[in-house]
Amino acid sequence: MINKLNYYFITLFVFGDSIQKYRGTWASLFTTLFLFSLIYFLKIPVLILFIFILAILFYSFFAIKSCLKKFKDEDPQEIVVDEFIGQSIPIILYELFHSDRANSNVETLQIYFWFFLLFRLFDGLKPFPIDYIDKKYKNTFGIIFDDILAGFYVVICLVLYMVGKSFFF
Repeated sequence: MINKLNYYFITLFVFGDSIQKYRGTWASLFTTLFLFSLIYFLKIPVLILFIFILAILFYSFFAIKSCLKKFKDEDPQEIVVDEFIGQSIPIILYELFHSDRANSNVETLQIYFWFFLLFRLFDGLKPFPIDYIDKKYKNTFGIIFDDILAGFYVVICLVLYMVGKSFFF
């Protein structure tokens, strides 16, 4: 029973069996829209979501490890909770430190869409050290941490954009 629950958890309940192509992309898009809905429509405080995502991160280590031996691949495409965690990083950090909230929902959704595109770019291209982690660590740590790094690459892009914007615009 617990192994089945762990399987559904690491596949976000739908991306393991239902969707066969581009699971990571669909999971990232789902995460983007899910967090947007929670923050802007349901008005759930970002700090609560941050704690929720940290809990997902910590439980993911256990859940992935318990299910990993059932897959043929060392980094199975069915596991998409790592995309959820990685995609959440720029969104949650943006919301935590974006205090004025002067953007409309459409503008915020556009910003989230850029986060989505950049995350997919970094997750796909795997610049250093993401490629190193992906190749060196064929375990639970490697599965999760390469997406965490991709999320932080998006944050770095956001910071560089904001610094550049303040100097040049």
